[in-house]
Amino acid sequence: MTLDYERDPAAIYRQSFATIAAEADLSALPEAARPMAIRLIHACGMVDIATDLRVSEGAVEAGQAALARLGSETKGGGYPARAPGGAADLSDPKHSTNQDLRILPIFCDSEMVARGIIARALPGGATPIVTLNDPAVPDLAKRRGTTRSAAATELWRERLAGSIVAIGNAPTALFHLLEGLEQGWPRPALILGFPVGFVGAAESKQALAERPHGVPFVTLLGRRGGSAMAAAAVNALTLGLRGDGT
Repeated sequence: MTLDYERDPAAIYRQSFATIAAEADLSALPEAARPMAIRLIHACGMVDIATDLRVSEGAVEAGQAALARLGSETKGGGYPARAPGGAADLSDPKHSTNQDLRILPIFCDSEMVARGIIARALPGGATPIVTLNDPAVPDLAKRRGTTRSAAATELWRERLAGSIVAIGNAPTALFHLLEGLEQGWPRPALILGFPVGFVGAAESKQALAERPHGVPFVTLLGRRGGSAMAAAAVNALTLGLRGDGT
């Protein structure tokens, strides 16, 4: 039996975005944030998340500006080393500082977030970085009495200034990042906060919305979130609403 279904990737995207546009009320969101909202809805299939999205003033523009600056600096090359799967090779000395403007870390709290980012859409030098599996993390977590996800954010500090942060899994990672900003950590260009779950997810995102410490942010209030949504938010910064199947 032959099943009748749409096979063309571009048509699938166009129809998906058209359905979202027809069903979702995005009127409360800034104009610049609506393409991102559509991609977030596309990632989870729930149009009602639009009412729980919180976007700080100029947040999307801040993320796009960080990527645009990088693009202007990397026209002659300057791609950082990448490990298999697309995440940065942290042993590369080029990642020891953020002073090299050819490099823009996109700090991810999990491999799932990093793998969901469409690498070919990123300007050269924009690199997803996951520190969760760094050998130093288990001992650091034990000494601090916290989760590995929270401890892993400690390894972001030296390169945090001007970076993009995408959290789609662990509330403790977002909590610890906010604690660090309170203590004077360098400020990223943008925080995309989408931790998911029943313990701490809603609370961590509420904390981000209420006290972002001057950092632009996009978040989804409540328990919902996830790696696919965090990755979709990054993709929205580089892709907008391209209907080419990407």
